Amino acid sequence: MIGDVQTRERTTAQELAARLEVSERTIYRDVQSLSAAGIPVYGEAGHQGGYRLMDGYRTRLTGLTAAEAESLFLTGLPAAADDLGLGDAVAEAQLKLMAALPPESRDRAGRLRERFHLDAPSWYHDGDPTPHLPAVADAVWHQRRVRLRYLRWEAPHEVTRTVEPYGVVLKAGRWYLVARRAGRFRTYRVSRILDVGMLDQGFDRAADFDLTGYWRAYLDDFDARRHQGRAVLRLSPDGMLRLPHLAEQAIVRAAQETATTEPDGWTRVTVPVESDDQAIRDLLRLGPDAEVLAPAGLRARMAETLAAMTRHYEYGRPPPEHPSSDRDPGWKL
Repeated sequence: MIGDVQTRERTTAQELAARLEVSERTIYRDVQSLSAAGIPVYGEAGHQGGYRLMDGYRTRLTGLTAAEAESLFLTGLPAAADDLGLGDAVAEAQLKLMAALPPESRDRAGRLRERFHLDAPSWYHDGDPTPHLPAVADAVWHQRRVRLRYLRWEAPHEVTRTVEPYGVVLKAGRWYLVARRAGRFRTYRVSRILDVGMLDQGFDRAADFDLTGYWRAYLDDFDARRHQGRAVLRLSPDGMLRLPHLAEQAIVRAAQETATTEPDGWTRVTVPVESDDQAIRDLLRLGPDAEVLAPAGLRARMAETLAAMTRHYEYGRPPPEHPSSDRDPGWKL
């Protein structure tokens, strides 16, 4: 109840009862209990009357600084908070929140923290080094233009860009900046920013910009641009079971949507392909549980790759000799 009163300038017993789904008699009783506990709840009679808290009580109740309040959405992501330079603020905010909770809620919050942990980076990847992330996040928050020195994949590799930073996104342990340049929204990988300079000019955000919606559309477009080819495969029952653990979501989804079971129990699927080289690397992870049927070029490349691997293990061919550790001049205890 205290939260409903705190977030509104004035509210009536009838409004509180409807919102909390209790009787007005319960509201009157709870108000008396709050007053007896020292909570400054005041009731005003009349047509414009209602209950309200004494001015300023909200601030004294929480005691949170601006940085701590801004960091609350990161309390379940300690690594992300550290990346953004908010690690200390998150720790302080958590302490103050725990202190403000009643004993039973404090115990529950403690149990949740002991039993649940969110680890954002993917397996076998610790995330990219992002020394310029705090500066980028600061520019996003204060709506200030920035000048980036950026290392991109295509030539010329090192470029300088002046952008309007709209938001940052954490995806599988990697941070991305979403910014507008020359009227178009673009995505920059923060780990590839070589230098960032905050400019004096601010900018007005587009009122209809939705960061979540933009990111979803960007991922869909990214998949469509890089998956230009198609491959027809046969997967064993084990291959179908293992596919979600070894392939990206676009491939798994396509396999499930095109799956046709054949008489021998294998499944024929059609999946998107980025390139022959990438497809071979992905399919080798499935081992003998996958067979390429088409296109013919990819099937031939796969056969050549497997033949080359087989030659390494031909019967009677000894493995290459390696110096033992005690003879290796580079080995030391």
